[in-house]
Amino acid sequence: MTDLVETRLQNGLTCELPASSPLAKLLKTQRTWSGPDAKQRLRILRDAKSVAIVGASPNPTRSSYFVGTYLLQSSDYRVYFVNPNADEILGQKAYPDLASLPEVPDIVDVFRKPSDIPAVVDDVVAIGAQTIWVQLGIWNEEAAHDAEAKGLTVVMDRCIKVEHARFHGGLHLLGFDTGQISAKKQLR
Repeated sequence: MTDLVETRLQNGLTCELPASSPLAKLLKTQRTWSGPDAKQRLRILRDAKSVAIVGASPNPTRSSYFVGTYLLQSSDYRVYFVNPNADEILGQKAYPDLASLPEVPDIVDVFRKPSDIPAVVDDVVAIGAQTIWVQLGIWNEEAAHDAEAKGLTVVMDRCIKVEHARFHGGLHLLGFDTGQISAKKQLR
């Protein structure tokens, strides 16, 4: 008997296919989940007052450090850093877990590997936060579906810094605010 896999198609329907079929293998590699559109992401960012960064690092070369720096300097968010191995990040107290935060954050921004996302979803649900934002380059489609089923708003594989800057006029081609607005092509 051939093993069958249930496959979710882009239109939301599911079907069973032989697990060894080329189509099943191709569909498994394709993304079928899509999160909030640009207007919805803008609303999420505008409505938020606080952001917790899970997987925040005190290392200035890490993306989470750069995002934390940006959020502290370029937004009005109350920013919380979550890292059980750090006491302080960017001059602010680091918390060992989400349950230790002084408030329930509006957005939980996640810098963890894809296989860690389901556990983070459970932590986000447990503290009563409403939005999980999984950073650029991190994808776990099953976790996204599970999080939505548990009532969370999910943004995945998008950088909160880039999205915030894009909506607030501070985005340059490389993701940096150059302070200049010009339609002229830049010389290299």
